[in-house]
Amino acid sequence: MVVGDFATKRQLVIIGGGPGGYHAAIRAAQLGMEVTLIEKEKLGGVCLHKGCIPSKSLTQASANFSGLSQYKQMGISVPEASFDYNTFSNYYSSVVTGLQKGVEALIKANRIEHLTGTASFMSSERIGIDSGHHFEMYDFEHALIATGSSPLLPKDASLSNRLMTPHTLWELNELPESLLIYGEDYFVLEAAMAYKQLGSEVTVVIPSDGFGLDASIEKELLRVLKKNKIKVFKNHLWECAEEAADTVTVTLKKDSDEKVSFETSHVLFAAGYSPNVESLGLEAISLERDENGFIIVNEQGQTSVSNIYAAGDCTIGMKLASKAIKQGKTAAEHMAGQHSAFNLSLVPYVVHTNPPIASVGLTEEQARAEGYEIKTGQFSMSGNGFASILGQKEGLSKMVMDAKTDVILGIHMMGAGAAEMIQAGTYALEMVAREEDLAYPVYAHPALNEAWLEAVESLNGKAIHVPPTRKKEKSSV
Repeated sequence: MVVGDFATKRQLVIIGGGPGGYHAAIRAAQLGMEVTLIEKEKLGGVCLHKGCIPSKSLTQASANFSGLSQYKQMGISVPEASFDYNTFSNYYSSVVTGLQKGVEALIKANRIEHLTGTASFMSSERIGIDSGHHFEMYDFEHALIATGSSPLLPKDASLSNRLMTPHTLWELNELPESLLIYGEDYFVLEAAMAYKQLGSEVTVVIPSDGFGLDASIEKELLRVLKKNKIKVFKNHLWECAEEAADTVTVTLKKDSDEKVSFETSHVLFAAGYSPNVESLGLEAISLERDENGFIIVNEQGQTSVSNIYAAGDCTIGMKLASKAIKQGKTAAEHMAGQHSAFNLSLVPYVVHTNPPIASVGLTEEQARAEGYEIKTGQFSMSGNGFASILGQKEGLSKMVMDAKTDVILGIHMMGAGAAEMIQAGTYALEMVAREEDLAYPVYAHPALNEAWLEAVESLNGKAIHVPPTRKKEKSSV
């Protein structure tokens, strides 16, 4: 390995080419900064290669496959359909490749220096880059850490073609005959419903009481999971897994310490993440981290070392690409002298199940816990005209409101169109919308968004497509 004698000077060095890293690089270049972007694998990061794009390709394929029956009801003749896993793998791989080339072109067009290698801090102003055959040093004014995170593995377990994490699931070359999924986040739900609709037998095991959604949404979700014959076991903790030639036996422990075993062809363990910071040499700069190793940042993305920033899954808080993108661009703007900041209290949360789930703001339970006096309104998607046309009548819309001020506190939806519609909810909460702000406008008809109008109007018993609540008659004595 050749070691360079002199350090190259850069205004900004970014470690990690995922959503947080490459968005920050482009925004910084737009603002006139000299940028070096270091990625040890491929541009696009986990989101593009092992996360968002493959997983949403899977959920879309399963939604299309399960929706074929609706075509027949509409009079469209559909020959007997089948799902081929290898063809699907080739499909999402082509999507990934196309998007990766797009990112590479943008990096080049913005004149950003892109290096392939492993980076580590030598001080708070110098970084070393090992490309395998050459070692270079860079002196920087600012640095951004956007190295992401990796899924945790259970103790004494090792990855295989039968025991997988969300990052290795895409190495499958066949549809699992049966799949046990352990965890409780959005990826668990997406994988469970997708594989079930494609033909696998699916069991979901969660270590807690639920998935952290609003209680009304969670109740509807469990009904839909049951209807799809997906078994859900709550409050079961992972004990161990024993792999045989064609099966994996997973042993779990219930609250009562009673042990139960499941035999399955494949296992997906999706219960937590650890930050990818081990090889960064953070001990050289005394960067402040939480008890799990995630980097602590402020609302500008700054770490405890003021000229070093961090964005994305390696930082504290939710693990979402949308968070990484916002943090990365905000950090770049702040470095360039702009008064930029981010607030993660109103990040839309989307689960690409079938039907999808989306929410923003406080759940009913969170609002009560924060001391609000609230009122809620909800509307079943079965009463929405366009949902009936689509043949997608599962789900509901729910509004959570401050009863004293009529300010909307949270919007939650499970149903067709939820993933796209939730952005309007984010705008509403950002603008501190009240009940009348959502009830006053004219809504397109027929349209899925009418479910929101009905949910808002149901707050005060004005919803048209909700039967009136019968008042109990007073008994005469």
